[in-house]
Amino acid sequence: MITIRNQKSIYLDGRLVPAGEAQAPAGKGMAESILQAHNVSGDPKKYAICFDAMLSHDITYVSIVQTARASGLKRFPIPYSFTNCHNSLCAIGGTINADDHRFGLSAARKYGGDYVPPNLAVIHQYAREMVAAPGRMVMASDSHTRYGALGCMGVGEGGGELVKQVLGKTWNVDAPKIVAIYLTGSPRPGVGPQDVAIALVTALFPDAVVKNSVMEFMGPGIAGLPMDYRMGIDVMTTETACLTSIWETDEVVHEYLTVHGRGETYRAIHPENGAAYDTVVEVDLSAIEPMIALPFHPSLGVPIREFNENVEGYVEQIEARARKLMGEKFAQVPDLKSKIHNGRFRIDQAVVSGCCGGLYGNLAVVAEMLRGRTIGATGINYSVYPASQPVLQELMKSGAISDIINAGVTLRTAFCGPCFGAGDVPGQNCFSIRHVTRNFANREGSKAAGGQISYVALMDARSITATMLNGGFLTPAGDDTPATPGSYGFDPTIYTNNVYHGYGHEEPEAPLSVGPNIADWPNMIGMPDNLLLKVGIALRDKVTTTDDFIASGEPSAFRSNPGRMAEYTLRSKDPDYVARAKSIRDVELERQQALAEGRPQPESVRACFAEAGLDADAMASSTALGSLVFAIYPGDGSAREQAASCQKVLGGWANIAGAYATKRYRSNCINWGLLPLVTDDDAAGWEIATGDTVYIPGIRALLEGEGESLDITIFRGGQAVTKKVSLPGISREERSILLAGCLINFYR
Repeated sequence: MITIRNQKSIYLDGRLVPAGEAQAPAGKGMAESILQAHNVSGDPKKYAICFDAMLSHDITYVSIVQTARASGLKRFPIPYSFTNCHNSLCAIGGTINADDHRFGLSAARKYGGDYVPPNLAVIHQYAREMVAAPGRMVMASDSHTRYGALGCMGVGEGGGELVKQVLGKTWNVDAPKIVAIYLTGSPRPGVGPQDVAIALVTALFPDAVVKNSVMEFMGPGIAGLPMDYRMGIDVMTTETACLTSIWETDEVVHEYLTVHGRGETYRAIHPENGAAYDTVVEVDLSAIEPMIALPFHPSLGVPIREFNENVEGYVEQIEARARKLMGEKFAQVPDLKSKIHNGRFRIDQAVVSGCCGGLYGNLAVVAEMLRGRTIGATGINYSVYPASQPVLQELMKSGAISDIINAGVTLRTAFCGPCFGAGDVPGQNCFSIRHVTRNFANREGSKAAGGQISYVALMDARSITATMLNGGFLTPAGDDTPATPGSYGFDPTIYTNNVYHGYGHEEPEAPLSVGPNIADWPNMIGMPDNLLLKVGIALRDKVTTTDDFIASGEPSAFRSNPGRMAEYTLRSKDPDYVARAKSIRDVELERQQALAEGRPQPESVRACFAEAGLDADAMASSTALGSLVFAIYPGDGSAREQAASCQKVLGGWANIAGAYATKRYRSNCINWGLLPLVTDDDAAGWEIATGDTVYIPGIRALLEGEGESLDITIFRGGQAVTKKVSLPGISREERSILLAGCLINFYR
């Protein structure tokens, strides 16, 4: 099905040949060609990239604009689109969400941006329909920024990296590893794009095969895939932890662009003969079965057939993960075994939504499967969310919407909510099957720390529908499943009449609409000579996701208010973290105030220094107090910068980790003045605990110089242990941002 070859290979006339078995002049791969075309550094090994366009949605664009304003923003130098697809329901926080939307429109007017009103499109569908094109590079403040199937390199980053672009700066990255994804065969009937994606994520994520790499899709298997099928696979590449993706283009892509009124942007994208790859992933599409990614990660994929053959065993695995997640206090809550009836597993909810589920191709197949049938009054709700109003319009024209709603399925708007806990939240102990991008613990609305638990498994829309037509008993789509349609229409009138197009027409004197929840960033000081930090939390999980750092659902209403947002930091992991971090932050503010007023340090400050055997009178002027987070492998998942900025708002200065799961999270840490320290030995073996004190001497001198490693001291109960940490590969610009205290200070 999927074979990984860690063997150097070269591309030659459509084939991947082991290096040494064939001769060919050195050529460029697709990614290298596009990256070099956008590189302004002059160095083919260290890219400084200027993007062609950017996008942000309504839980990121306010903080990005606020950060950019504080850094000197005058106008948007490239096309920048604001979509409203995450908080578009305006369902929580009083006027907060609607106020953010008004801010977005006013910012588009003032700085020259495009504004897509709520409920018109989810961010990535709008990008596919109106922005992405072969050879381009697009950045968005959302981790699922993947437009590779259109020959466009999409990069999802935290807000700080978008701020750099609107200030005329560059995205800096070392030349990434390129991994060839070679597709052969054709998917069997009933196998959809999510099945292929789950199989890929399951094969590639656990061993970090493509971590921070570019996935280049090529091979004869591409030709038989409709455009929506390709896009449905591509958007899920984020879950492999890759940097970005790119696909070969053909007439299928050309037709899609032509239908969408942008045929002139088409160009052929292929590897050149001699393009070299260190790793080749061979995917036989014909061997992939309908899949299910079990709670609580997209990489926990198994064939649905296999799950049904060993349902008791798999349910016990899920319950064990839930018990570990909830802790001993709620150990009796998981009760999935009650959903097994005569050896068959029955689900509680079904959803097809967003940038990977709500595509026309998926919903057209769902409609055909449902035509003339009903899901019945089983108590199991099935809801679908078309990814844009133009997609909905085409489904209406074809009669598909009538087939869907007549079968008892609920139709919703273009909305990303079910993917991150702001829509169709499952009930207590409920099991939801969803064609969305993620199924992390706590993500879809349950709060394990509060005794709530629900389960989300990822499946393709085809098998979800087959399951619903079978009374809710988990069922793979069969050989009688209709084929994905190859093409469909597009009417731009909805966008023409409703989208505000402000690029190139900025109005500098236009006021910003600032609601009562929209707040500026607090003052952040530059890096001191030394740091004395409390361990705010020590996380021992194998992977810590950005959802663990800051939940994706409930707090989203406050993403325009740094202080309010920070109150949710790490709540699912330790409800006491915020109070713990704030207490040392408040002592640090006392230190700063005493220095400013020229008076002796208060007892609270002296006590902190005394814990490390340091003299406050001698050290307080050169040593700042704060907190740090210790984790084994943090940062998997979303691009959301708040995973880092909330730590900073609470007085954080550093993370110490065995490794960082994504480039995105590491960049977010740096842009918000958090040191992304790496352990020089096995992090799992570190004796460090919540509440310990860590002294980091000479950190400013290290950043000002060329060094990358230093010794730190961990204090606990009167005992001191010295350990070595490092900042591997840190660039001069990254050093400067950390020295300034954060990106805002650096550009200000």
